[in-house]
Amino acid sequence: MPLAPSLTTAAMQRHSLTSWWLAGCWVFNKLIRRYKYLEKGFEEEIKKLLLFLKGFTESERNKLAMLTGILLANGSISASILNSLFNENLVKEGVSAAFAVKLFKSWINEKDINSVAGSLRKVGMDNRLMELFPANKRSCEHFSKYFTDAGLKELSDFARNQQSIGARKELQKELQEQMSRGDPLKEIIAFTREEMKKANLSEQAMISIIWTSVMSSVEWNKKEELVTEQAIKHLKQYSPLLKAFTSQGLSELSLLLKIQEYCYDNIHFMKAFQKIVVLLYKADVLSEEAILKWYTEAHLAKGKSVFLEQMKKFVEWLKNAEEESESEEEEAD
Repeated sequence: MPLAPSLTTAAMQRHSLTSWWLAGCWVFNKLIRRYKYLEKGFEEEIKKLLLFLKGFTESERNKLAMLTGILLANGSISASILNSLFNENLVKEGVSAAFAVKLFKSWINEKDINSVAGSLRKVGMDNRLMELFPANKRSCEHFSKYFTDAGLKELSDFARNQQSIGARKELQKELQEQMSRGDPLKEIIAFTREEMKKANLSEQAMISIIWTSVMSSVEWNKKEELVTEQAIKHLKQYSPLLKAFTSQGLSELSLLLKIQEYCYDNIHFMKAFQKIVVLLYKADVLSEEAILKWYTEAHLAKGKSVFLEQMKKFVEWLKNAEEESESEEEEAD
């Protein structure tokens, strides 16, 4: 049968090459599982191939993207091959983003977003997905719309979450540097409020970042008997900052949980927990309601018995003070 006039020799060769490669990959996938030394060479060849995506038709690129997704899902290649998609020319012409849609659909279809996320993190690609777009379109909003419209909302949500984590880390680092420099508290509070607004962070999220920054801005004494005194002095200095971001009960509880976690994870602070809480209570950072809620029901399992025992007498004092206050109010009525 004669060939259709529109099918040129070059097109025939390209189609033949693609079909051969697709079939070959399936065979090679089995070979790789048997002969592990082939794995690295195969991955390098795919990286090179992806750099020449413009040489393929859209249909061929779609097939290649689907197969690449399957190979990623099978673990035959690592997510480091995505680095080829950040090629400036491929990105500029929209080839990278379109290819990524088909690739991730195939990958997620074989596994799930958690598996994909784990593979991306393993090779440091989890924070680079924005690079699939030109610099002027490299925003979380554009990424989210593009991949959500393409039916990949789970990938959009993952990228948004990664950006949020990155922004929090940067904010924490900046706060830590401001404290280490000894910047005035008023300036730190103003800066933190502005950044909190920009990043659309809740007060609960913000107080966790502040606590981590405060505790990371100083070198702690290794001796348990000295670190408590050092911690009290340090936290007393920054109590106005903590107070500025604990205007809600949930924020106070978040702070208490962060303190508990920190004291448990840092063995030298195990005996300092009660003194830290009492200090922050006296500084109007923590209310008796938040402390009682933490004590009765909202504490973590970490160091539970140790910390509850430390807080027992203080909690009894708070309860008695509350009862006396109620009694006085009734007598006044």
